[in-house]
Amino acid sequence: MEQRAKRYALQSTLIPFFGKKSIEQITTHDIEQFKGHLLRKGYSRKTVNNRLAILRKCLVTAYDWLQISCTPPKITWLKCPPPPTNYLSADECAVLLSSANGLVHETILLALRTGMRQGEIRGLQWQSINWQNRIITVRHSLNDRTKELESPKSNRERHIPMDIDVYEMFYRRRKESGYVFLNPDNGPFDSQRLIRQLEKVRERANLRSFGWHTLRHTFATQLATKGAPLHVVQMLLGHSTITMTMRYAHVAPSTLRSAIDLLNPKTALTANTGHYLGTEWSATLQAEAKNALSEG
Repeated sequence: MEQRAKRYALQSTLIPFFGKKSIEQITTHDIEQFKGHLLRKGYSRKTVNNRLAILRKCLVTAYDWLQISCTPPKITWLKCPPPPTNYLSADECAVLLSSANGLVHETILLALRTGMRQGEIRGLQWQSINWQNRIITVRHSLNDRTKELESPKSNRERHIPMDIDVYEMFYRRRKESGYVFLNPDNGPFDSQRLIRQLEKVRERANLRSFGWHTLRHTFATQLATKGAPLHVVQMLLGHSTITMTMRYAHVAPSTLRSAIDLLNPKTALTANTGHYLGTEWSATLQAEAKNALSEG
């Protein structure tokens, strides 16, 4: 999947712009012109940086292979403020699910309970479900353009436990093989069809506007809010680096507080009972501290 994306980037932007130059002729000025060209065409800063990363890889490889004799020109990256993470509340999730039925309900529930990407859901096959251990193995993503199965975005398969709702939903109509979600013509789910159906359900539920990826953000946000360690959230989402998962750190105050409290037993509380771990405190001091925390 990643290699296809790089080929598309080369063919759609890099080659048309630099095609008349040999790779040794590309200068820092040319690269700055390229950045401006993409921004004027409406590309996001993140996409421009992705294109620059591919260009840099080409330049460095050419230098390593002695195709160019001079050091590759310097590339300055565009600053990209992270976009706000859009997610649904628990009440919004409940309304959304109650407004959906059939396979659309199943795809929405699966996204909210596993965080799987849309292409991974459409590419899910029955043989990737382990009934005994209640595990979904994410092995593929379905390319909507080529209709071919590809590796997931991180190029690594991952294992996601099913909660009881997802398990029962699948078990009722389980099969030995084939795609889990099919169009009426028995072909795999089309992404545009899935997007349109989600939009219809959203309108029926009278919810604010959001896209399919919001369901994945909702899964991660709910996990972080309820205290799941961020490295576990990373594994479940299939993020290649923890940096991508850190966007959810701000919604995990209890996890962050627990980490700081480890440094001072006087303020450390057990997760389940609320009792202070510091035995040297008197009962009076513990009661005063609890009252202060509850008032704060």
